[in-house]
Amino acid sequence: MAKYLTRFGAMRLLGAFAAPAEKVWTRGMRVIARTGRGLEAGEVLCEATDDVIGRVDGALDGQILREMTPDDVREIGRIGDQQSEHFATCQKCIDKLGLKMQLVDVEHIFGGERIVVYYLADGRVDFRELVRMLAGEFQTRIEMRQIGVRDEAKLLADFGDCGKPVCCNSHLSQMPPVSMKMAKLQKATLDPTKISGRCGRLKCCLRYEYEVYEQLQKRLPPIGARVQTPHGSGRIVGQEILAGQLLVEMDDRVRKLVDVGDIAAPAADEPPPARPEEQSATSS
Repeated sequence: MAKYLTRFGAMRLLGAFAAPAEKVWTRGMRVIARTGRGLEAGEVLCEATDDVIGRVDGALDGQILREMTPDDVREIGRIGDQQSEHFATCQKCIDKLGLKMQLVDVEHIFGGERIVVYYLADGRVDFRELVRMLAGEFQTRIEMRQIGVRDEAKLLADFGDCGKPVCCNSHLSQMPPVSMKMAKLQKATLDPTKISGRCGRLKCCLRYEYEVYEQLQKRLPPIGARVQTPHGSGRIVGQEILAGQLLVEMDDRVRKLVDVGDIAAPAADEPPPARPEEQSATSS
């Protein structure tokens, strides 16, 4: 039985789902699948070959049952209409119990097997009484999920500064760590308001080209090295990594931008000659 990579759930989880062989399953097809959480709506992405599975960490198991029908679409719409009501009910119970947690989202599984409550909290929260209250309200299983600020953006954010849907809510299945070092290497502005995403953390896209920058930088002489250029010898004070150019401060203190291909050879690592005014001061 063939398997297909399928995206499902509010957190856009990925699963390698077995599918009936008598039907051709194509990208973008909306389906109803059986997952470990119950009956869920999903979207087929591609066939789950060994190569695809190798590129996806932690793909979940499940089974595609059928293509989504008009009745399924109407049921999904009905669940969506109840979303705000479910959220308000959860918030009311949280306030009543005085719990120190921030409600982020409420996900009602398509088949009705459970309701997943996503929340933020600084520490551990005793939500046992809350679960009992919500189970009585909704008459189904309640699953509490504590998440981080990046997951909050994955659930709620819409568009980024680039004008496109945020990466965490479109194509990213995992959110890798991003460091300030990546921003510095790419000469991105270090203004936190410009390099932070909707979650308040460094933008995920700072990581996309980082490895390319690292590879290109290895081909350039390091900052501080003395080099010989067509304009004379000098010391490297800056790098234009993508352009393959070096900012060289010549011995006469003039700075020139030089292509790395024009670097004839490393200059002798000796101090530059003193300027005329320095020589005069020494002789006197």
